[in-house]
Amino acid sequence: MNYSIDSNGYYGEFGGAYIPEILHRCVSQLQEACRTILPSDDFKREFEDLLKHYVGRPSPLYHAKRLSEKYGCKVYLKREDLNHTGAHKINNAVGQMLLARRMGKSRIIAETGAGQHGVAAATVCALAGMECLVFMGKTDIERQHVNVEKMKMLGAEVVPVTSGNATLKDATNEAIRYWCCHPDDTYYLIGSTVGPHPYPQLVAHLQSVIGEEIARQLPEFEGREYPDYLIACVGGGSNAAGTLLRFVDDLRVHIVLAEAGGLGVDSGKTAATLALGRMGILHGARTYVIQNEDGQVTEPYSISAGLDYPGIGPLHAHLAATKRAEVLAINDDEALRAAYELTRLEGIIPALESAHALAVLPHLQARPDDVVVITVSGRGDKDMDTYLKHQTEFNL
Repeated sequence: MNYSIDSNGYYGEFGGAYIPEILHRCVSQLQEACRTILPSDDFKREFEDLLKHYVGRPSPLYHAKRLSEKYGCKVYLKREDLNHTGAHKINNAVGQMLLARRMGKSRIIAETGAGQHGVAAATVCALAGMECLVFMGKTDIERQHVNVEKMKMLGAEVVPVTSGNATLKDATNEAIRYWCCHPDDTYYLIGSTVGPHPYPQLVAHLQSVIGEEIARQLPEFEGREYPDYLIACVGGGSNAAGTLLRFVDDLRVHIVLAEAGGLGVDSGKTAATLALGRMGILHGARTYVIQNEDGQVTEPYSISAGLDYPGIGPLHAHLAATKRAEVLAINDDEALRAAYELTRLEGIIPALESAHALAVLPHLQARPDDVVVITVSGRGDKDMDTYLKHQTEFNL
């Protein structure tokens, strides 16, 4: 089975570039830039230098001994929460900023849900001296106000979006509309493995440093470079793509993707795209989409702003369709329980997104010698208000 992208931007039957005519030149320019700039020695040197000296990579691979003891296997955490800005999003933002600058763009726009990508975009724009606009749903602005203030402090303009459910999908819609009106001087810095080709491939490439580091770090602990289980959460799918890309063709590795079950897959309040989605077009790509019988996108729900998306990256859709990845829908209460568990057992407060990946552990049939690597994609500072609202449920 082939899990790689083809020359037309498809993973199997998923992907492509379904865009309005006004964006064809922008997308074609980006495809050409990816083909010529990304492989250049100059780009690689600057990207690697910033990852090391600015982002703080490599991020640690941590053996979670108390968590391992509880679940009867060897649990390792890839600590993306320790990156500058507190999540994996900065890896991609640094790379795309360098690309935008080499393309001669003066303005960067971005969409954000949990706010981590917005903060990362604002951060790299401050670093590069570029104008930054971040589109964010009004609902997410209210539940992620700390990140909103960080973006403003970094010099970005936060544009509230009130359409639809006022969450990530709607912020993406507005960012694309703005791009259509300002194609010449604006670079759209997409934060996940979604959107028209080449974005899913570009973001996966820039985030693949996560999995490459896992392969280099694991031998120190286990004498081999591959885990038995590799676990990450998926909304659009950037941290998951970065985690698994190195291992996708290694069938010794069991890949598990944790999506947001919300209040339950059958509750009507969910973002479990791989459980419920049907083939459709969303934000420029063919993928699984949660939609009604008329093909209208259904408003998603998750306690986690970063997973509150009605689609999925085409790579992950392909991995699910071909059974290369196992997919689990993790409900809100399971994610909250996993977050408090990690906090009390290991002294690490994870982002709600990452908590969905941690909540996979009770579902595994892992053996004592199995090596399980979970990507902790971000830290929980931004989610403290939500955690505090639910602390009585955990006898705190």
